[in-house]
Amino acid sequence: MLFNSYEYILVFLPVTVLVFLLLGRSSRSLALGWLILASLVFYAWWRPVNLAIIAPSIALNYALGRVLLGLAGDPARARRRTLLLALGIVFNVCFLGYFKYANFAVSVAGDLSGQDFVFRQVILPLGISFITFQKIAFLIDVAGGRIKAFSLRDYLLFVMFFPQLIAGPIIHYTETIPQFERATCRFDRTLYAVGITLFCFGLFKKVVLADGMAAHVTPVFAYAASGAEATLLQSWLAAVGFTLQIYFDFSGYSDMACGAALFFGVRLPINFDSPLKATSIVDFWLRWHITLTRFLTAYVYNPMALTLTRARAARRQPMLRARDSHPLAFLHVLAFPTIATMVLSGIWHGAGYTFILWGLLHGLYLVVNHLWRQYGPRPAPGVFAGKPGLTAQLAGFAVTFLAVVVGMVLFRAPDLAAAGNLLGGMAGLHGPGLPGARFGAAGMQLLDGGVTARAFATAAAILLALLAIALLLPNSVQILAPYEPVLYTPKRAAEVPGVLPALGRRPLAWRPTLAWMVLFAALGAVSMIRLTGMSEFLYWQF
Repeated sequence: MLFNSYEYILVFLPVTVLVFLLLGRSSRSLALGWLILASLVFYAWWRPVNLAIIAPSIALNYALGRVLLGLAGDPARARRRTLLLALGIVFNVCFLGYFKYANFAVSVAGDLSGQDFVFRQVILPLGISFITFQKIAFLIDVAGGRIKAFSLRDYLLFVMFFPQLIAGPIIHYTETIPQFERATCRFDRTLYAVGITLFCFGLFKKVVLADGMAAHVTPVFAYAASGAEATLLQSWLAAVGFTLQIYFDFSGYSDMACGAALFFGVRLPINFDSPLKATSIVDFWLRWHITLTRFLTAYVYNPMALTLTRARAARRQPMLRARDSHPLAFLHVLAFPTIATMVLSGIWHGAGYTFILWGLLHGLYLVVNHLWRQYGPRPAPGVFAGKPGLTAQLAGFAVTFLAVVVGMVLFRAPDLAAAGNLLGGMAGLHGPGLPGARFGAAGMQLLDGGVTARAFATAAAILLALLAIALLLPNSVQILAPYEPVLYTPKRAAEVPGVLPALGRRPLAWRPTLAWMVLFAALGAVSMIRLTGMSEFLYWQF
């Protein structure tokens, strides 16, 4: 069931909330039990076999968690606990690997051997990547003693809570279950107003902004995939347009998920914090898909870097320092774990060569960023001590934005040939593509004079409007910040930040007033009208 569908907005969500509140008047246990049942229905709605596929994995992880809970805190059984945890992680990785990567593995084997292997298509359960990461984090937290006790009901709430079930945010058990335990299961006027506002924000981002841009981006990628040469204007339109599309699509989903969770008294972790305003690639990954970055850092990068650091210490080799480290220490302790972690991120996102290269590219981006911090010149102090000046911020923003846009071509292109076609077009290898040049029969003719030239102008206008929204306006969490709509709400004011301070810093904060109600009623109405052009969220495929 899609968040951006009439059955979800007009039937499933209102009925689920209403029954939850009615049951909560007499029993919190009944209300939470109903929430679990509703979540199971939500997951099975589109294809009931999804639930049948994922249920054995959920059951096995619960059983492993119970055994690990019994072993936690006993030094005498630490080895057994470590072995069991390792088996649990291997099982989850293999479970994800079979359903998500079996077909790709057969394709790679065919490419390497020159043979044409036949393999039946594997059904990919919805949200398997997100669910798998949450189960792995759960087992690690139980084994580490961070989860002291849990029941079957609490475990099912953690795994199956429908607002974040399909595409995150990736949560920890200790973030949500204590909130369920404190939940009053009663109607809270302010909390519901914040939830509805955040939900409307997300819905508008998805069906108006993201899908509006998709109509102009998809034909260009299809055109490049057909083998026709994409020109300069077409390629940049597609690359920048998709960057904006996926940002508003996924951040819109996150807003809708966090808004819906508030109806049940739960705040989910923040997942986006204006990443396109980042002034370095490190800053970008601290703002984009924040819960994924947190997971990869805590459970992949940190253990790898710590192991390598201990190995160097045992051999009395130079160690990594905050500044001017020995080059071998930098490569060994920082560069290698960074690239390995980002390649894993690429593989997690999708089964294909383009995703692997996307992860590798971002790993190299991060290494270059850390190289500059380690060995580059120290920034001259600006107006504020210790902070770079406006010129440095603008330069950092431009380089980061360009790097992200180039990477998004790999993320979106269906294969390496199409990605190379578009990247070549962005480099100007296929001509400028001014209005009047034919686009070809394989896709929409955006650049063919008359009406199609106006279509290109429309696409460019939409792109510029989305850029202005993403770069000049505060994000939804900032606007709602006084009411803490998510966990770890940024403390800075909702103002025009960072790279364009000359445009002003007037705060923009939401209040439960008539003016705001009218504004979001209008946004909701426009979004509901646009639902006739319904499309899936991009991250649901992961």
